[in-house]
Amino acid sequence: MTMEKSETQNEDRILLSEPTDSAQAIVAALDLAARAGFTETDRCKVATAVSELATNILRYAKQGVVRLRIVQECGRTGIEVFAEDDGPGIADIAEAMKDHVSSRNSLGLGLPSVKRLMDEFHIESALGRGTRVRARKWR
Repeated sequence: MTMEKSETQNEDRILLSEPTDSAQAIVAALDLAARAGFTETDRCKVATAVSELATNILRYAKQGVVRLRIVQECGRTGIEVFAEDDGPGIADIAEAMKDHVSSRNSLGLGLPSVKRLMDEFHIESALGRGTRVRARKWR
């Protein structure tokens, strides 16, 4: 696991390649959300979303990156989570966004949960080229 901090962009970049790396991403999310002034409940929501995204990266792609940063827009403060991998991709995003749909015998709640926990959610994926997710939570 490697975590890089860019002070100029106030961004944490966590490289994921082994199961314990997701814990580092969760801790980074909790820390950044606290620094951004989020309530404890919203810090937990951001951390849970990061956990789900990191788990998906490790389960399906085996490695990838989660980037976290504080964002300012229209006078409000938020946290942006960007998760990306070069894994197998998702054949049917609409189907993957349904609760209890999984290609790997899991509960199938990961991506739908991230969408529910965060205020903004965007996903793009291409077979053989990986998946990119951008989610934001506003304070």
